[in-house]
Amino acid sequence: MTLDVRLRHAFAGFTLDVAFTAPAGVTALFGRSGSGKTTVINAVAGLLRPDAGRIARDGRVLFDSAGGIDVAVHRRRLGYVFQDARLFPHLTVRQNLLYGRWFAPRGPGETLARVLDLLGIEPLLARRPGALSGGERSRVAIGRALLSNPAMLLMDEPMAALDDARKAEILPYLERLRDETQVPVLFVSHALAEVARLATTLVVLEGGRVLRAGPAQDILSDPAAVPALGIREAGSVLAARLARHEADGLSRLETSAGPLWLPRVAADPGAMLRVRIAAQDVMLALTRPEGISALNILPATVTALRLGEGPGAVVQLRAGADLLLARVTRRSAEAMGLAAGKAVFAVIKSVAVAQSDIGGSG
Repeated sequence: MTLDVRLRHAFAGFTLDVAFTAPAGVTALFGRSGSGKTTVINAVAGLLRPDAGRIARDGRVLFDSAGGIDVAVHRRRLGYVFQDARLFPHLTVRQNLLYGRWFAPRGPGETLARVLDLLGIEPLLARRPGALSGGERSRVAIGRALLSNPAMLLMDEPMAALDDARKAEILPYLERLRDETQVPVLFVSHALAEVARLATTLVVLEGGRVLRAGPAQDILSDPAAVPALGIREAGSVLAARLARHEADGLSRLETSAGPLWLPRVAADPGAMLRVRIAAQDVMLALTRPEGISALNILPATVTALRLGEGPGAVVQLRAGADLLLARVTRRSAEAMGLAAGKAVFAVIKSVAVAQSDIGGSG
């Protein structure tokens, strides 16, 4: 299933003019506050009528200004999960979940039992929203949307109001949603760590325009995209298989470039994982270092170099089958003679990778 979006809408002092295609999987709309993310998702939902454009889901036209088509919100078959969950406070969790079924069209869809298992919310059924944590409310809101049998889920920063502990609680459930259901997701976020764990496709917005759009791993590892993503948040994603856990509290992961040692990963051996490596946590060496505390030393080849306007540089590396980013100073890049084709070693401290940067592979 694909979602094709082309729309233009003007506000006082701001004009949104975007076009992109969201294929199956999780498509993340990423950008700073005010870049137009929520306007796009509201237009797709039918909560905002664009000045001009066309929105089609899997060939079905939902909006076409030229053709005079504007399908009503309740006929678009889209499940919307808002930032604040918006559960009915006077209803129990079970009643909130079943409310979604009132709007479900006939045909196959997720069952209540399946949703309860997928989101881990069966123990909550008798409780009311006021007695739930923020993460629990978010999971119930997602479950209610799933039970409406949507053709697509729209999520507008569903974790924006959660603290780090609650985000860590809900992310594995969103990964299961991505991996174990056939429901595509349009996901709005301004948190790059969330995008790196969840997104299969990434659309980067700035000032109401699409700066980049394509496979998430390609964009995250592209030095040219770093200014739009944020230099301090820039990083790439490695594919890895959890090989084993060690008695000293470390886990060995196998990547295409070699072993990666990390603090114990909350997964079973054999699990396929995504590991986000921040560019600022990667050091480079021309020869294989010895006698250092860092456990992870991966052979790599420079594939691209981007010099910033200041003293910094971003280096793209090919490490096995994956791409890495390293953030170094311009002085270091020049002293090492870094250029496309240069063989180097990427040095990564085990403790630099947070548990929140490790997720299911999707």
